[in-house]
Amino acid sequence: MRLYTSELVKSYKSRTVVNHVTIDVNQGEIVGLLGPNGAGKTTTFYMIVGLIKPNEGSIYLENDEGIVTDITKLPVYRRAQMGVGYLAQEASVFRHLTVEDNIRAVLEMTNYSKQYQRERVENLIEEFRLTKVRKSYGNQLSGGERRRTEIARAVAINPSFILLDEPFAGVDPIAVEDIQSIVGTLKDKNIGVIITDHNVDETLAITDRTYLLYEGKILKTGTAEDLANDEMVRKVYLGSNFELRTSPQIARQRKEREEREREEALRALGHVSEEEGDEDEYDDEDEM
Repeated sequence: MRLYTSELVKSYKSRTVVNHVTIDVNQGEIVGLLGPNGAGKTTTFYMIVGLIKPNEGSIYLENDEGIVTDITKLPVYRRAQMGVGYLAQEASVFRHLTVEDNIRAVLEMTNYSKQYQRERVENLIEEFRLTKVRKSYGNQLSGGERRRTEIARAVAINPSFILLDEPFAGVDPIAVEDIQSIVGTLKDKNIGVIITDHNVDETLAITDRTYLLYEGKILKTGTAEDLANDEMVRKVYLGSNFELRTSPQIARQRKEREEREREEALRALGHVSEEEGDEDEYDDEDEM
């Protein structure tokens, strides 16, 4: 699936804050949306989420069969039903529910069987390393624990995409690396992720591509290396002394992912070769 925008425009009175912005994200891809204050990144993000209506342009969802649905006028909850999840910057855990009940509360709004819901809660608690705090209430969690709970809850209903608004805000440095790792896990689950955050280093360390907005327009799009090596990007946003930094854990996770993808590609090639070999055998038999 693919989530994309086309020529988004948003104006407030005489000021255009987003000026014909087109971006896209595929499933299994992490895309960053960055820019200085006032660049229009937050407004663009909120239009994709459904919190702000564009003056012009559209937001589309394309499924695996190539069928495109215009979701521009749909509210947030309808987009969520179609597989577009959203995690707000503000704390969204239920403060007086335990971690496991926070996750369960979302599942109870679905048509999943009770058995599936129980299994899903257990799997998510283990996967997001929440076992030690599963009985803790939302108002007892640290910033990192709260974020892990919120992401687990967002993943519970199997979205195709998740939009993360400032996921590293209010989180201590140790927990930041943990959240980066979790976002990488979302990619492994074939979930498409759009991140907007003021923490440039942390965001660029995990994105496959990033859009840099400046004065309402896309100034540059590309990999973290593409942005870091661009003189104009350094001049208006990153600064001349900026250096890309990736923690050993994230580098290791990325290397493991690349190795898995390479192995899967080789297996796919081997499967194709076997099929071609079978076809050759059939051709030989036909000739006989």
